[in-house]
Amino acid sequence: MHIAMYPWLAMGHLTPFLHLSNKLAKRGHRISFFIPRRTQAKLEQFNIHPHLITFVPIDVPHVDGLPQGAETTSDVPFPLIPLVMTAMDRTVKDIERLLIELNPQIVFFDFTYWLPNMTRRLGIKSFQYLIVSPVTISYTSSPARMGHRGNITEADLMQPPAGFPVSSIKLHAHETKFLAWKRKWEFGSGVLFYDRIYDGLSLSDAIGFKGCREIEGPYVDYLADQFGKPVLLSGPVIPEPPTCPLEEKWAGWLGGFTVGSVIYCALGSECTLQQDQFLELLLGLELTSMPFLAALKPPIGFETTEAALPEGFKEKVQGRGIVHGGWIQQQSILAHSSVGCFITHCGAGSLTEAVVNKCQIVLLPQLDSDQIVNARMMSGNIKIGVEVEKGEEDGLFTKESVCKAVKIVMDDENELGRECRANHTKVRNLLLSSNLESSCVDSFCHNLQNLL
Repeated sequence: MHIAMYPWLAMGHLTPFLHLSNKLAKRGHRISFFIPRRTQAKLEQFNIHPHLITFVPIDVPHVDGLPQGAETTSDVPFPLIPLVMTAMDRTVKDIERLLIELNPQIVFFDFTYWLPNMTRRLGIKSFQYLIVSPVTISYTSSPARMGHRGNITEADLMQPPAGFPVSSIKLHAHETKFLAWKRKWEFGSGVLFYDRIYDGLSLSDAIGFKGCREIEGPYVDYLADQFGKPVLLSGPVIPEPPTCPLEEKWAGWLGGFTVGSVIYCALGSECTLQQDQFLELLLGLELTSMPFLAALKPPIGFETTEAALPEGFKEKVQGRGIVHGGWIQQQSILAHSSVGCFITHCGAGSLTEAVVNKCQIVLLPQLDSDQIVNARMMSGNIKIGVEVEKGEEDGLFTKESVCKAVKIVMDDENELGRECRANHTKVRNLLLSSNLESSCVDSFCHNLQNLL
């Protein structure tokens, strides 16, 4: 097959699309991967099959309000993210020209809901591949939920939609308040966020997710029934080892600590904390008395991470704690033997990287439907991590709640911690078993060819 990929312009989407491209290229399929011109260098180290995966550079149009040269969400603060989507929408003519020139058989997309109508005219299939979990889409965006689109209240969101598979997913008051607000969020070009997702789901020829039937099966069947079209699973898409070694400054620093003793904390390329929560998180890390590496964007109102540090904090944690504001080689850091605990925002890519490594998992979802649902799945249904406690109404965590969650997963004597570690080992062994992913990807390719 010849497949084109056009993921949402965020590192947390570009990277998993490229990991999937590697799995497909390994089986001989050809990939044309559309990518912003200056962002290409960040991803080249993850392209394991450059003879089959071709980066197709695109120019991201400038939109008033965006910094000059901004290409992805990691280049802008959170309030400007919808403008990146507007810029992506304005690539429509360039993408059509490239598709005519390249003539792939199928295009994978996630947020560009306008692609299916374009590809239909060109005789190309469209495939909405979502890096969020099937359970999230089942809960938030199925026809049973979206049938009345704008009239969804906080009370509605407390309950799963009609026909939703049984699960232990329960939302808190502050989360349903946020999700109700997000229903009205314009996400580029005057289009509401959930309408953008739902229209893609409705118009595409088929829908796909990362995952395997052993975990996601009931939600995939529910969505296939709801949308009346194929819903395919690509397997867990475990990233191939990066071709570049871990930078010496990180390898050297981590190498100074004993096995499993370091906390690694990262909240993704899009998360920007309020300053008070940024401070609570750092003070919580300090409170654990463990060495830590925190990769965090500057909080709202600050240009740099360093400028936002509490007074005297850098000196207090000198030698055992680092707060880093730039891009970092997360996959290699999680695989390092010194890292024993990962505090994650529960993005899909980060969770996969966490589960296949040996470090224990602390769940700190931000206000994002996928992260919230992922956290409940991981702490409730599958029980492989501990979620940081937050206020029911305000959704705020404290330094004590951060420290408590870390202590639970790292304490051999704690019953919940032991249960999470045992379950984590089971799921890790399942995902890494010799034939699971291979058979999933083979089945995925077979189903795609049937679609063509």
